Amino acid sequence: YGVNYGKRGRKGVPKAEYPSNFIPPNCGGKAPVDYAPNDLSFYANIPVPTSYMCMGSKEDFFGGYDYKAQAGIVHYANHHISPGKKQWTWGNHEFGYAWDRNLTDADAHGEFGPYIEIMAGVYTDNQPDFSFLQPGETKSWSQYWYPIQKIGPAQHANLDAAISLRSARSELQLGVAVTTNQPKAVVTVAAATDRRRGSQSAATKVIATFKRDLSPAKPLLEKIKLPRGVAETDLLIRISDQTDRELISYQPKPRIKGEVPPPATEPPAPADIASADELYITGLHLDQYRHATRCPTLYWREVLRRDPLDARCNNAMGLWHLKRGEFTDAENHFRKAIERLTRRNANPYDGEAYYNLGLCLRHLGRDDEAYAAFYKATWNQTWAGASYHALAEIDCSRPSWATALEHLDRSLRFDTDNLRARNLRVMVLRKLGETIKAASLLQETLRLDRLDWWARHLTGEKLNCDLQTLLDLAHDFGRAGFFAEAIELLAAEGTRASARFNGHETSRHRSGVNAALPDQSWGALPLVYYTLGWLEEKRGNATDALEYFRRAAALSPDYCFPSRLEEISILEKAMRANPKDALAPYYLGNLLYDRRRHKEAIRFWERSAKLDPDFSIVWRNLGIGYFNIRKQPAKARTAYDKALKTNPTDARLLFERDQLWKRLGEKPAKRFRELARHLDLVQQRDDLSVELCALYNQTGQHIKAAQLVASRQFQPWEGGEGGPLGQHVRAQLALGRAALSRNDFTKARSHFEHALTSPRNLSEAKHLLANQSDIHYWLGCACAGLRDEESARHHWLTAANFKGDFQEMSVRAFSEMTYYSALSREKLGERARAKQLFRELLAYAQKLQKTPAKIDYFATSLPTMLLFDDDLQFRQETTALFLQAQAQLGLGRKAKARLLLQTVLRRDPNHALAADLLCGTTS
Repeated sequence: YGVNYGKRGRKGVPKAEYPSNFIPPNCGGKAPVDYAPNDLSFYANIPVPTSYMCMGSKEDFFGGYDYKAQAGIVHYANHHISPGKKQWTWGNHEFGYAWDRNLTDADAHGEFGPYIEIMAGVYTDNQPDFSFLQPGETKSWSQYWYPIQKIGPAQHANLDAAISLRSARSELQLGVAVTTNQPKAVVTVAAATDRRRGSQSAATKVIATFKRDLSPAKPLLEKIKLPRGVAETDLLIRISDQTDRELISYQPKPRIKGEVPPPATEPPAPADIASADELYITGLHLDQYRHATRCPTLYWREVLRRDPLDARCNNAMGLWHLKRGEFTDAENHFRKAIERLTRRNANPYDGEAYYNLGLCLRHLGRDDEAYAAFYKATWNQTWAGASYHALAEIDCSRPSWATALEHLDRSLRFDTDNLRARNLRVMVLRKLGETIKAASLLQETLRLDRLDWWARHLTGEKLNCDLQTLLDLAHDFGRAGFFAEAIELLAAEGTRASARFNGHETSRHRSGVNAALPDQSWGALPLVYYTLGWLEEKRGNATDALEYFRRAAALSPDYCFPSRLEEISILEKAMRANPKDALAPYYLGNLLYDRRRHKEAIRFWERSAKLDPDFSIVWRNLGIGYFNIRKQPAKARTAYDKALKTNPTDARLLFERDQLWKRLGEKPAKRFRELARHLDLVQQRDDLSVELCALYNQTGQHIKAAQLVASRQFQPWEGGEGGPLGQHVRAQLALGRAALSRNDFTKARSHFEHALTSPRNLSEAKHLLANQSDIHYWLGCACAGLRDEESARHHWLTAANFKGDFQEMSVRAFSEMTYYSALSREKLGERARAKQLFRELLAYAQKLQKTPAKIDYFATSLPTMLLFDDDLQFRQETTALFLQAQAQLGLGRKAKARLLLQTVLRRDPNHALAADLLCGTTS
C-alpha cells in the first residue's frame, strides 16, 4: 500500500505521518511519537488503507480488541476449513478519518472511532478466494462470534472462554472471559519445572489459583508475580467449572519465524506459457475469480490452438458457452472433450463432460440424447449423484414414476443433503401413493434445513418468500415436467403480488428509486407472467400463454433484470407469441449483454426501440452498446440524445450523456451550457455537481466552482474518491494564482492554505501518499511575497522532497506533481538539481509515450471505465504529452511547451491541468 514499513521501523515515523487521533495510551509524551514505529499492533502506525491477511491458521480462533473501549470480539471456527482471516482499516490519517466519519457513529464525545473490518470465511484462504461446488452439493459449517471485555486481546479461545496473557518483566497480567455464567469457576496457573531436554512432559508447580463467579459481564482480571526463572512458555493456564470440567486450557508456544509465502504474480500472456496444464489452470483461476480485465478463454483457446481435442479445455470452453446460453457451441466443445476422453477407453476416468453435455442437450430440447449422456456420467462416482438426479427429472417429465424413484434413491446415496433431490422424491412418492413415506422424508428434510422453501411448500405452508425464490421453485417443478404445479404456484403468488404492487408501479420513463419499494420482489413480477406464459405454452395452451405474455408486457420494467438461462428461451417464446411486445427484446438484450453476447443484445435493443421509440432506457443501453461494442460514437451520441429527449427529467441520463460528450472530446463551453440548462437535474446528483464544478473551473469561473463545491454534502464511494476534493483544490489554486498576479499575497496565501484542507462536506481527504507539491509550491510563492522566508522555504522544501505520487490506487515515480518539485528546487536556489529533474521528467514522459498501455493485473477499481470504455493508449499518450510540456516549460522552452499543451487540449479539450498550465504560460 505504498508505505515502507521497514524504513519507518529503522528511522521512526516521518513527521508528515504523525497521527492526530488514536495514539496509544501508553505513550509517555516525551516526543510527538514515542512508540515503536515498526510495531503494527499500534493503530497509530497504520497511516494508509491496509489489509492484514492471515493465512494458514493453526488455531480455531482469532479476533480484535479496542483498547480504548476495553472491548473486543472473538471468532471461533474449525481452522481446517476456515484457515484465512482478514482485517481491513482505512488508516490512521486524514484519508482514513474521512472514511471513519462516513462509516461509523460518533461516540459521546463526538469522536468517530476507527473503522475496522474483521472478516472470516470458510473454504477460503482469504477474502478473494473461492471454492468449487458440485451440482446439488451442500457445504455446511459453524462459525461463532462473541464479545469480550476488559481482558485485552485473546491469546487463546474456544466456545466456552477466552484467555488473555500479557507479561511485563516478572509480572503476569491474566484475563479470562467466559461465554456463559460460570459460578465458582476455578482458574489455575501452573509452571513447568524440571523439563528435561527432548521430553514432552514435565512436572508442574501451581503458582496461583482463583475461584470466581464468572460471567460474560464479569471477566477475571489478575496480576501474578512470576517466580524467578519461569518463562512465559513454561506456563499452563487451566479454567474449569464448579464440577471440575475443563472449559479451556492454554500453554503459550514459542514464536517461530515462518516462511513468508511468495507474492501473487500476474500470469504471462497465453503465447508465453509452454505448458498446456498451466494454461488450463491459469484460465480456471481467472474464471473462478471473475477477473475484471483478463479473459480465461484466451488461455483455453491457446491450448485448443495447439491441441484441438484437449479434454479439459474443451470442457471449460463448453461450460463457458453454456453459461452464456450458447448451447450449440457448448455441445460442440463437450463432444470434442468426450472424443479425446474415449479415444483409448470408452469408459473415461472423469464423467463431467457427459454431465455437462446432458445439461446442454436439455436446454436444446433433446431429452432422449440428454438421458443417454447423463446415464454415461453416472459411471463416474463424482458425477453419479447429480446425474441420477437429472435422470429423475426427465423420468418425471415422461412420466415414469417408479424409474424416477429409483434414480432419486441412487442420487441420494451419493449426496443425502441434496435438498432438491429430496423434495422431488417427496413429489414422486406422492404420485406413487406412498404418502406416509413422503411425509417422513419431508420432515427429515425440514430438520436438515428449516428454511427450505420447497419443503415448506410441500407441507402446505403458505409461501411468503420473494418472487425470485418463487421463480426458482417454478423452474425446479418445470424441469421435472410438473407444469401444472408450477403454474398453480406462480399464478397464485403473481395475483397476490400484483395486488401488493398496485399503487406502487412506476412509469417506464420515470427516473430515480420509487420511494415506496414494497419488498425485495420489486421488478420480478414481469418475469412471473412471462414464465407463466412459457409454462402454458409447454402444456399446449397457446391462448392462455398469449394472455400471460401480454400481461407481462404491460407491467413496468423498473428493476426487472432476467438472469436465468431458462429466461432466454422464455423471452424468445414471448417475442414469437406477441411480436408487438417491446419489453421482451429489451429484457433479452439486457440478459445477453450481461452474458457478454453484446452484438446480439444490441440487435434486440434495436428491435425494442423500433417497437417503442419512447422508451428512454433502451436508447440509453444502445448508446453504451454503440460506443463500447460497435465503436460507433456518432450513433451512441444520437441514441443518448433520443434517450434524454424521451425522458428529459432523468438526471442519470443527463450525467451519462455528458460523460459520453466528454469522452468524444466535446468542447467544455458546450458541455457547460447544457448542464447550466438543467440545474434542477444537476442538483439531484453528486457526480453531475462535480462535473459542473469542473466545467466552471475549465471555463475560468473559479468563484462559482468554489461556491458550488462548498454548497452540498457529498457522498463518496470506494474507488471513486477525489472528485469533489479535486475541484476544491483546483478552484482554490486558481483563485490563489489570480490573487498572486494582483500582488495580493495575503489572499493568495489564504486560498492556497485552504487548498491543503479537506472540508468536511466533501466527505473525503487526500491520501497520505498523494503528492501535493503544486499547493506547497504556490504557498511558498505567496509566503515569499509576504516576506515570510521561513514559511516559504518550508513549503518549497516540502514540495522539493516529496518523492513519487499516489494516483489511481498505485504509487508512481513521476507525475504531474514532479514539475512543481523541480520548480521548488529552483526557488531554493538548486538550479542544477531542478534542471536534472526536468530532464528526468522529460525522459520518463517520452518513454511513457512509446510504452504499450495496459490495465494493471491487480487493479481493483476502474472508475474511468465504469460506463464507457476508455482508450488506454490514447489517454496514456495524452498524459505523456502533458508531462513533456511541463518538462519543456521547466527547461525554458516555452514555445515547445505551448505547442505541446495545445496538442493535449486538441486531443482532450477537457484536460484540466493542460488548460490551467496553458493559461499560466500566456498570462
